[in-house]
Amino acid sequence: MPEPDLRLFFLLQRAAHQLRTTADRRLLAAAGITTAQLGALFAVRDRPGLSQRELAHTLGLRESAVTGLVGRLTAAGLIERGPHPSEHRAVVLELTDTGRDALRAARPEIDRFNAELRELLGEEGFTGTAGALGRLVDWRP
Repeated sequence: MPEPDLRLFFLLQRAAHQLRTTADRRLLAAAGITTAQLGALFAVRDRPGLSQRELAHTLGLRESAVTGLVGRLTAAGLIERGPHPSEHRAVVLELTDTGRDALRAARPEIDRFNAELRELLGEEGFTGTAGALGRLVDWRP
């Protein structure tokens, strides 16, 4: 029996790419959005009125990357920009009805995708992997 591949970083990159491309394809078909857009829509839904800077922090992205993402979401009518109540150069983000519709359309595909991952990994493996990845996201060496 061959030795298991223990190059964790390499495996994480390959798995993330496989998961992202599969999820993007499915979400585009179901709701017309990508996984990056889905993450942003969830963040805006969960924290209405958050700023682009706060969205960048929430998503773990540079502000320049979020500027483009917000521009695409705004152009698609999924979110709206509004004036920040105390910072004249900042904007706040709000979900539109179209954005809420996209999240509703994405929900069955998200549920199917997670069910497939649960089947692949088993319930214990799914829960353990989610916990381990959560710890890696919060890791500050």
